Amino acid sequence: MKNYVQKGETLTLTAPYTVSAGGGALVGSVFGVATNDYANGEEGEFQVAGVFDLTRETGASTGFTQGTLIYWDNTNKRITKTLTSNKLIGVAAKAAADGDATARVRLNGAFIS
Repeated sequence: MKNYVQKGETLTLTAPYTVSAGGGALVGSVFGVATNDYANGEEGEFQVAGVFDLTRETGASTGFTQGTLIYWDNTNKRITKTLTSNKLIGVAAKAAADGDATARVRLNGAFIS
């Protein structure tokens, strides 16, 4: 196939803010997990598919069950189960309790909300 470019699980994106390796970033309509540390405006590789443990919102009533839709809170740079103005990035691969600092998320490759 002459028009095939790549598998697409990793994309070269421009970091919209400083992001550490393993941290999430929303680049336009694409959410990815940084493979290295990147400065604001620096190009780098971001995983856009797969299962990752990501920093999450904590506190009363923030826990969720496996299969819950997960959103990216770009203001606080963390995942949440709350839609509001947040962007859908995947589903919970494992349940998370209110006090858990991270949660396991299966990314959907691009958000649709």
